Amino acid sequence: MNIAIIGSGNVGGTLGTRWSKLGHRVAFSSRNPQSEEMRKLVEEAGPGASAASVAEAVRASDVVVVATPWPTTEQAVKSAGDLSGKVLIDATNPLLPDLSALSAGTSTSGAEMVASWAQGTAPGARVVKAFNTIGYNIMQDPKFAAGPALLFYCGDDAEAKRIVHQLATELGFDARDAGPLTQARALEPLALLWISLAYRQGYGRDFAFQLVRR
Repeated sequence: MNIAIIGSGNVGGTLGTRWSKLGHRVAFSSRNPQSEEMRKLVEEAGPGASAASVAEAVRASDVVVVATPWPTTEQAVKSAGDLSGKVLIDATNPLLPDLSALSAGTSTSGAEMVASWAQGTAPGARVVKAFNTIGYNIMQDPKFAAGPALLFYCGDDAEAKRIVHQLATELGFDARDAGPLTQARALEPLALLWISLAYRQGYGRDFAFQLVRR
């Protein structure tokens, strides 16, 4: 699968590196794809990885992952070019700068805003919210003694969600469909809970949620 990563920081870099090592073709994008930082990231990710501008990476992709800081997300989506037919994974969270709360709440979500920005330039983009509820260190290794870390995703396109489920499962997650894209209004607060527990309540970053059934 051809995967473009918009936002090659901790989350985008981790996801792209792991998928590359699993055999996918990954293009990390940046405003400066020739930078030393990008060179090191591509080298770490392996022979299936490359660096490109955002538009170049998106043009050659089947799946596009948006993993940018929230303040730059709208610009990143709008600069991606033609997203028609592509699976657009929104891994962002509309966090305030101090991580204390979300800037979008019960009547909308960051994912729905991402979808509206994408639809404005490419009516056929298929948005799935995923990889936003845990830290990048869990993405590096989602396996725990009690079982794999839980990863919810949501979206309105069944085929796009199937692809995201496959990509998440390949990484070792217990991937679960949470429903339509409006369910991001629940998943983004779940991300805020993880962040507050990790940083404010002393849990640290090395924990994840699991789904237990009787």
